[in-house]
Amino acid sequence: MNSYFKPTSAAAIVVTATATSAIAELKYENNSGGYVELYGQFNPALISVDDGQETETRVLDNDLSNSRVGLRLMQPFGTNEFTFRFETGLGLPGSASADQFGTNSDGWSREDIRHVDFALKGGWGKFSAGQGSMASDGAAEVDLTYVGTALYSFTNDENSSFFYRGTDGVLSDITIGDSSSNFDGSRRGRIRYDTPDFNGFLAAIAYGQNILSSSDDDDYYDISLGYQSTFAGGAEFKAALAYAVRSRDDNSGDRKDTIGSASVLLPSGLGVTFAAGTRDEDEAGVSDPSFWYGKLSYEGDWIAWGKTGVGIDYYDGSDFETDGSSTQAWGIAVVQRIDSINTDAYLKYRNHDFDDGTSFDKNAAWVLGARWRF
Repeated sequence: MNSYFKPTSAAAIVVTATATSAIAELKYENNSGGYVELYGQFNPALISVDDGQETETRVLDNDLSNSRVGLRLMQPFGTNEFTFRFETGLGLPGSASADQFGTNSDGWSREDIRHVDFALKGGWGKFSAGQGSMASDGAAEVDLTYVGTALYSFTNDENSSFFYRGTDGVLSDITIGDSSSNFDGSRRGRIRYDTPDFNGFLAAIAYGQNILSSSDDDDYYDISLGYQSTFAGGAEFKAALAYAVRSRDDNSGDRKDTIGSASVLLPSGLGVTFAAGTRDEDEAGVSDPSFWYGKLSYEGDWIAWGKTGVGIDYYDGSDFETDGSSTQAWGIAVVQRIDSINTDAYLKYRNHDFDDGTSFDKNAAWVLGARWRF
């Protein structure tokens, strides 16, 4: 079923966000140190995608960080903390569902559920169970920069379902999403253990299954290591490394991902971010792609509204979709914080180029959006 998120709907969301910016934090604290908190966000964006010969412009929910609502609960339990988190996307027509033929969305489904997560945390670490992040989730997307709100190592949010168009005018069957990825970890129904912080080092291990999909009976397991510190002089550094395996139920072969990323933010506002990854497919006839990504950014408090961030990035991928193929993507963005309404407004340009021996036009996208959080 084709549906469209009308511009009037997006305008209504922005107006609502502005009108309700003064709402108090939706948090209830009890007399034993615990609390319950309701939170969420809206992230509508005007997205225009040019496939080289035709341009499609729509207002959509930005799947870079989709609109969602959630509930957090925390309760002290002896010397430990018990937490529960429920979070779901709203099922609005999203940027990942749009292509040259329209916007395909059937509304909310159970696959929009992001977290149904129980956890117990203490001096011994943290144990989690339920739908939530695997250990490798975020390992390819470490980013200390403010412009990372719109510009980060996954480069396909605005146009992942769009097909590359041949220079002869014919649409191929290869999408932007087919031609690039950062292999970042997923959310699954899982059990997970996180170690305590050891002088800035953290490790995690998890095992899970895709309980939200009736067609995926594969097993997922991964391990990660992270580090974060602020050095003398105020320079911030954060990095992560992860190894993840998808063990296929049909015995067609395992998929093994090795990913990592690091980010530095200097007191001057200058930021540098890097990510890289490889995918090893045991399945016969499937290529083993790899990528690297880099970003240079700068941020500061230049106007009274709030912080401003600007950045430019570059993505280079190999062997996606077919052996010997190459993928390049670059982007530039500016993000503006509007403190008075708790909103991040952003403007981004993204350009994709894919080469597998066939002549394709480049695919370009403009994105103008605003993320309001409550």
